[in-house]
Amino acid sequence: MSNETPKLYVHKPKKAQLKKHLQQQSRSSPSPSPAPVTASSSSSMASQSTASSSSRVPPTPPKESLARRYKFLWPLLLAVNFSVGAYLFMRTKKKESIEEDATAVTSTPTSAVSTAAVSDTSTSHPVVMEPVRVREPIPLDQQRELFKWILEEKRKIKPKDPEEKKKIDEEKAILKQFIRAKSIPPI
Repeated sequence: MSNETPKLYVHKPKKAQLKKHLQQQSRSSPSPSPAPVTASSSSSMASQSTASSSSRVPPTPPKESLARRYKFLWPLLLAVNFSVGAYLFMRTKKKESIEEDATAVTSTPTSAVSTAAVSDTSTSHPVVMEPVRVREPIPLDQQRELFKWILEEKRKIKPKDPEEKKKIDEEKAILKQFIRAKSIPPI
């Protein structure tokens, strides 16, 4: 029995890798010539054999790429990136709508002096009004079907408080009047 302790590897090599490594070492080192065995030489041979066995550290396996090593972080990184982008997008949209509201309020002052001051400081874009499209009237039977469908959807809604229930009941009463009426007002 030898006094060697078992070797602990940080990255334990596979059997195939160990075999390849041993074969490479056996090819690279020539076979030693036999020497006369004496007491002093036998102790030096034993120390050489333990030294050579300790120097036979198998090569470390190739490191995995950074992307594969931290593959569990990719979905998290993508989700965080998406949410930050959505937050920035919504924040700029909110700022634009606030600026438009502010220009609308400041563009309707009562004195002419304040309008001149506001128009000089603000750089508002001209508002382009699109013409209103006149659409074909919806037939009465289709309107009744639509009102019935809306009534069904209102019945499915579960109110959270009494005020909401009252509002829904009023809307349902109006829809019922439209459905029962002989003539429906145009939409």
